[in-house]
Amino acid sequence: MPDGITLLSGNAHTALSEEVARHMNIHVCDATITTFSDGEISVQINENVRGSDVFVIQPTCTPVNHNIMELLLIIDALKRASARRITAVIPYYGYGRQDRKAQPRVPISSKLVADIITAAGANRILTVDLHAGQIQGFFNIPVDHLYASPVLLDYMGRCEFKDLVVVSPDAGGVERARAFAKRLRASLAIIDKRREKANVSQVMNVIGDVKGKDALILDDMIDTAGTIVQAAAALKEKKARRVFAACTHAVLSGPAIDRINDSVIEELIVTNTIPLDNKKNRCKKLTVLSIAPLLAEAIKRIHEETSISSLFV
Repeated sequence: MPDGITLLSGNAHTALSEEVARHMNIHVCDATITTFSDGEISVQINENVRGSDVFVIQPTCTPVNHNIMELLLIIDALKRASARRITAVIPYYGYGRQDRKAQPRVPISSKLVADIITAAGANRILTVDLHAGQIQGFFNIPVDHLYASPVLLDYMGRCEFKDLVVVSPDAGGVERARAFAKRLRASLAIIDKRREKANVSQVMNVIGDVKGKDALILDDMIDTAGTIVQAAAALKEKKARRVFAACTHAVLSGPAIDRINDSVIEELIVTNTIPLDNKKNRCKKLTVLSIAPLLAEAIKRIHEETSISSLFV
């Protein structure tokens, strides 16, 4: 690995940071990040980063606001320590679903978070599978948007599916599902769904032939798992042979684990953009794939000023 690169981790996902460091054959920069009894966060960088190309790995997952604040303070500390360039590596971008004004008198929270990260002093963003591609435009700094598809497709290509059909859980995910179906040489189906309110959905109909086929439901994230479980049940009602599910970001909040355990889903394939150690122990259907090699290669290419897009050709 070339000189002049520094990898720093927040507390959100230290295991991922350590794994990325191993793939890059470097160490994670020594830093002390603690929380005072009143909730304030204290950050101190314990190594010289003057003139360094610094990459801060910090998914803004639960607790979202704490992890965002921690990221901001790390960036500010690096800026004041004269780092040459600061890249915020955010494998999971919290507030990504609040990307538009869907109702009167509501904020566009995703844009606000982007502004705050930029104001803190980040020079570049590296993230994975944003909920909506237009979020890249919320930043006034360069954004490298990675896709977990190579990681997921590599695993799926080794699975023994029978007459596979890739299923989009809603109309918004059709483009993603179609791309996977093309790479896996599978057919395509769509779940027609209506959402009454946040975290509550109702499956209405299955568009496409799933009878006697293995169905793979594909989404960018799974939160409370209501959508994915209802979709799986609808596919079974349409005589699907087996039902699998896959996503990049396994938020798995609230009743998600219990819902998945009780569902007809045989396997849930996810990546480790969010820490899942405790949840993996509670859900035996969970298969976690590592995003670390992809992040390590992207960081290396950003540092060397070479192409990122060629990773996904």
